[in-house]
Amino acid sequence: MRETMVYMHIEFENQRIEFNVQYGKRKKISLHIDGFGIITVKVPKGTSEEMINNAVERHGKLILEKLQMIAKAREIPQPREYQDEGKFLYLGKEYSLHELIELGDLNEEELKIKLKKFYFSSCKKVIGERITQYQTALRVKPKSFDIVESRTKWGSCSSDKKLTFNYRLAMAPIEVIDYVIIHELCHLHHMNHDRSFWRLVGSMMPDYKEKEAYLARYGRAMTF
Repeated sequence: MRETMVYMHIEFENQRIEFNVQYGKRKKISLHIDGFGIITVKVPKGTSEEMINNAVERHGKLILEKLQMIAKAREIPQPREYQDEGKFLYLGKEYSLHELIELGDLNEEELKIKLKKFYFSSCKKVIGERITQYQTALRVKPKSFDIVESRTKWGSCSSDKKLTFNYRLAMAPIEVIDYVIIHELCHLHHMNHDRSFWRLVGSMMPDYKEKEAYLARYGRAMTF
């Protein structure tokens, strides 16, 4: 059974700390910051928001120090490690390269090409599996959907009902992918972003602003 994930934040020493919260079958709270600066707090089901905030606040100073170190490291252009232990995002989590694709005797350029194909195919598979339930609920049917490469958009909807989705969504959590799917399907009812459009999005996903915030904060890290 998939764990529930929500997005929260606290203010600590005049700085905003944003983090993902995963509720699941566990006995204690644990906190993890990956190499991209994404903070995940794993908590037992039923844990109160106050307890979660207190746990993050207790580690606030260390969190800020870690985030600062990651930010400084990213300011300096560093080559990706296209090796066995290179770290890459997939469905919101960090994986070693060998966990995503077979490495074989491929050189760096060949590994990049293979990894990109993996993201394209994974994105198409995930969206293909999830779009049906939402188009049924919204009573719409897109003419088609395609996976594309884009520097500026996570998704799009054309006037002839064709949808596109950025292959980099394969790096995002499922809930965030769902938001982009819902967003584009709602454009089949409302092509602009008027109040009616956002009401429809909100009726399908009340916490959609949290998903928008995730993309705004972590979108730059969703690359390879």
